[in-house]
Parts: sequence; C-alpha cells; structure tokens
Amino acid sequence: MERRALLRILGAAGLAAALLACGNGRTGPDGGIRGDPVTPRVAAGRIAARPGGGASGGGPGLHTVPLGAAREVLLYVPASYDPRRPMPLAVMLHGAGGEGARQLAAMRPLADASGFMILAPSSKAHTWDVIAGGYGADVALIDRALAHVFERWAVDPARLGVGGFSDGASYALSLGITNGDLFTHVLAFSPGFMAPGALFGSPRIFVSHGTDDRVLPIDRCSRRLVPQLEKAGYTVRYQEFEGPHTVPPEVAAAGARWLVGG
Repeated sequence: MERRALLRILGAAGLAAALLACGNGRTGPDGGIRGDPVTPRVAAGRIAARPGGGASGGGPGLHTVPLGAAREVLLYVPASYDPRRPMPLAVMLHGAGGEGARQLAAMRPLADASGFMILAPSSKAHTWDVIAGGYGADVALIDRALAHVFERWAVDPARLGVGGFSDGASYALSLGITNGDLFTHVLAFSPGFMAPGALFGSPRIFVSHGTDDRVLPIDRCSRRLVPQLEKAGYTVRYQEFEGPHTVPPEVAAAGARWLVGG
C-alpha cells in the first residue's frame, strides 16, 4: 500500500473509526474546542516549531512551560542533561480523562535511566482534539510548547519522539505521521486508531498492545494498524504482551531504550 493510499483510507475513515474503536467518554460534539481560533496549518495537524535554534540557559529539573494557558504543560529534564550534547525529547500524551502530570510521573524514571527529556501537555477537553472533532487547540498548544523548549534546551533532532497510551497513543500516531518531518520516533502504547491530516517524512514507529485488552481490542486495533503502516513503508517495531489495557514496565522500558538508541 502506498502512503497516498493510506492517507486516502485513513483520512476518510480515521475519525469515524476512532469514535467506534475507542469507546471512551466524550465532552460533547465540539469536544470543548469550538470557538478557538484555528489556522489552516493547525486544522491540518501541522506543527511549525523546529529544534536547532540554540539553547539559552535551560537546566535540569521539572519545569512548568509558561504559555499562559489554563492547561498545565510540564517539562522534565534529567540531571544528566548537558547543553553541549543535545538530548532526546519525547512528547508524551495521556489517555482519555488523564493529565500530563500523571503521564510524566509514569515516564520520569525511564527518562532518568535512558537519558531523555519529557514534554507532557494536557488536552483541553476530556481527550485530544482530533478524537473530539478535528485538529485544533491541542495541536496549537503542543506547537507553542515545543517552540519554548527548543529555544531554551538543546534537543537532539535525530531523537525527537511523540508517544502516549490509549487515546494518547492514537493521537501520537496521528500527529507523528502528520509531522514525520519533525518527529523521528512514534511510541504508541495500545492505540485504537490513526487519523493523519497528511503524510510527511518517515518516522520510526513502536507499537505495543495487550492480547487481553477489553478497552481497545487488539484484533480491531494494533493488528490492523501495524500491517497498514508496514505496507505504507514505515519501519515498525511491534510488541504484543499477555495482559489488559495497560503498559507493563518492561514494555515501557523497551520503548524508552528504542527511542534513545533505536
């Protein structure tokens, strides 16, 4: 399957598949994003921020990204950070009903062990914008947060990932494929769907899924998504495990090692 064919299939059916497959609670037909200014670029899911501008004094530790938004955006920089050596970065996205702080807390020990930064935003509504009706406020927030980080910390452009769990994994796949000229790695822990706005670049993709998942059944989700991605030419590392809708510690650790060294 060529990538143009993949986009044609997913662009037309991806959002409907998301609503059917994910089955999570929703915030209403507009997803809480209607009324926010949405540029054509944002509506297409495109992120403009790029690394390489040079670090301007950001140091290790836990930081709140000051964007003037109601939603908290957190950045964690391990103690091993050295501005002379750009460090990998992962934008980690929570599942439906979650928040960035919890997602960061789960990944923080892996960031310390493997040596990568974590940017953890929170969705404006109950879940991410494309699942609630279309790209919008969440893309704009992530774009501004990345621009802030790229100005102040040395980020390795060859190890720039986006990942998440459940709805966050679906959103990571969608954003990662849409912005494959920015993100080099995509980590999708138990995804339900993908709805790219376009196809750019060739990000490497890590997918994991539990064989006993009752929330996003593996046969309807990853066992369909992974072959589509592979046929479209993406390099995919796929890991199934015996278990429910979760991320086992060993699977999360494998994903972290893959991001840094894969």
